[in-house]
Amino acid sequence: MSGTPQSRTLSDLKDLAVASAVPAQTPKTEPKRDVLGRSYATGRRKNAVARVWIKPGKGDIQVNGKRVGQYFARPVLRMLITQPFLVADRYNQFDVYCTVVGGGLSGQAGALRHGISRALTHYEPELRPILKLAGFLTRDSRVVERKKYGRAKARRSFQFSKR
Repeated sequence: MSGTPQSRTLSDLKDLAVASAVPAQTPKTEPKRDVLGRSYATGRRKNAVARVWIKPGKGDIQVNGKRVGQYFARPVLRMLITQPFLVADRYNQFDVYCTVVGGGLSGQAGALRHGISRALTHYEPELRPILKLAGFLTRDSRVVERKKYGRAKARRSFQFSKR
């Protein structure tokens, strides 16, 4: 399983993205920015939806009006959020303001990563191949399977009793 995208490190992804340079045939896309110089995107993961605005700054990230360290206390979740910036070599160059609703903290962090990646491609379209290769632009469609009738959970049966 060493060749799968899940086992690659961020530096491997950066090296791979630089090695596979974008062909000149790709049409030039214009950046999508509002009047205030921000780019907007929506990210989704499980049941969480993140609305993300990015603009050039010093790396401040605000989630639902709170600092990112206050909202996402676990370092793993904060690392997940900063991955798009690290792969694109834009760490601490953009301020992020976002609102996240639905799901748990893990799903919200994944939705935020997806939203940041999409907003980065809107702000700098030339970053799209790098982020796409890293798999950050693909919406992770895995959601919880629904509970079925006659079952304890989605697949688990009720305990069998002989007597």
